[in-house]
Amino acid sequence: MTFPASSSLEITNKQLDLPFYRKFGRTDLTVSCLGLGGGGGISSEDTLYAFDQGINYFFYSSDLHHYAYSPMSNALRQLCGRGSSIREKVVLATVTYIKNPEAAIPVLCDQFKELGIDYIDVFFWGWIGGNEGQILNDCLQLSPFLRGSNTFYQKVIEQVFGVSERMKKMGVVRYIGASFHDLDLAQQWLNSPLLDVVMVRNNVTHRYAQNKIFKKLSPEDPQRSGIVTFKSTACSSGLLWNAPIDLPLECWRPQAPDLYRYALSQNCVDVCLTGLTNRTEIDSAIAGVKQGKLTSEEIDYLNLYGDMHRNSLKHQDVPPEKLIYRSSQLS
Repeated sequence: MTFPASSSLEITNKQLDLPFYRKFGRTDLTVSCLGLGGGGGISSEDTLYAFDQGINYFFYSSDLHHYAYSPMSNALRQLCGRGSSIREKVVLATVTYIKNPEAAIPVLCDQFKELGIDYIDVFFWGWIGGNEGQILNDCLQLSPFLRGSNTFYQKVIEQVFGVSERMKKMGVVRYIGASFHDLDLAQQWLNSPLLDVVMVRNNVTHRYAQNKIFKKLSPEDPQRSGIVTFKSTACSSGLLWNAPIDLPLECWRPQAPDLYRYALSQNCVDVCLTGLTNRTEIDSAIAGVKQGKLTSEEIDYLNLYGDMHRNSLKHQDVPPEKLIYRSSQLS
């Protein structure tokens, strides 16, 4: 495995209005704008390929959908396990959907045992719904004892897995995140000292986060929350690259890389979490990002496309000048 030299990353970033690498909110992490989760069942071989191509943000579930995530676990052990010479070049995010403060230690033990790691960069509490405000509050009260070095939880993990220099330096968890399915609750926790990273759904049909979350943030604010989006390519009406039935054949039919660019063209979005499944999809996603941000006209079109996809708008009601006619292939 090879990792691009820092000088080449700097050149790449200067050439793009959509930098591939960026500071992750108020953390001191540098993340790739494309994140790779294991929900699509990607293999370890292709996970390592993604890293070789420059993706450095990896998302792993130890409980919900673990059967889908487990094929990437060997790659994460190679990238992030004890003794890895490239650990500091990887951002490992893990999640639990067991939203109980008393479960934190067994969850961490499961993740440390399975992946053979010294520390987790971002530990997420997952799938926070609208009636779980108090549950999340209880979980986040652990943050001062879970995050950083020389904490209670570090001492417990050291007793189970032994002490390492990296663990002493980083702690067992560096930052805390939460994945929200309720945007009002997510908004309440923006920029909280107890929560470093906020993850929310955003796509062309489900755009509510753009007003409720993204517009509340300033890219110049050094203390803002890190932002991750998920569900870029699918919604209740199906896969978003399957065009609405009444969309004229000659109109632009966005593919997955276009939909990732849509997420990354929004204000203060740091990482678009993907469920890429193979090398072809990895290459296409990266090639899409290299095209830069979408134009305002492209974003407007995709918003209309999303409305047509969920059957809240018919194409004949769209002014012709708002339609974009092109091939769906990357230029």
